[in-house]
This record gives sequence, C-alpha cells and structure tokens, in this order.
Amino acid sequence: MGKVKKGVKCSIEGCEEKAVRSLSTEMYLKAFPNAKLAKGGRIYLCRKHYKEFKREWRKIKKYEQPWRLT
Repeated sequence: MGKVKKGVKCSIEGCEEKAVRSLSTEMYLKAFPNAKLAKGGRIYLCRKHYKEFKREWRKIKKYEQPWRLT
C-alpha cells in the first residue's frame, strides 16, 4: 500500500488536503521553479495542486517536442 492510499497530506506549504498523486520534486520544479515545498524527494499533490501542475506541464511539454524546435 502506497503513501497516497495511506492518506498522506499535500506537500505544498499551507495545504492540508489529502494527496491524490505523487511525482518527483524535480519534475514539479520544472513547472514551478519558485514553488515552496514542504519536503524533498517525492512530493504529494492534492487534487487542486495536481490540476495546476498538469496545466503547466502540458505547456512545457508542448514546446519541448522535437518537431517544434525546427
């Protein structure tokens, strides 16, 4: 049983909601370089913060695709 199923809290400072997803800190910091995180290693995100992350990540991935670089 993983930490998310056990009921770990969101890793974003000031947020006390239950996490629904986890991802690497490195990946999150690419999308939000100035983010204030509670811990290092893996981070756990609640539904609201995961949705924000997905929006930003989509923008980043869109412009990193090889055929867009030419």
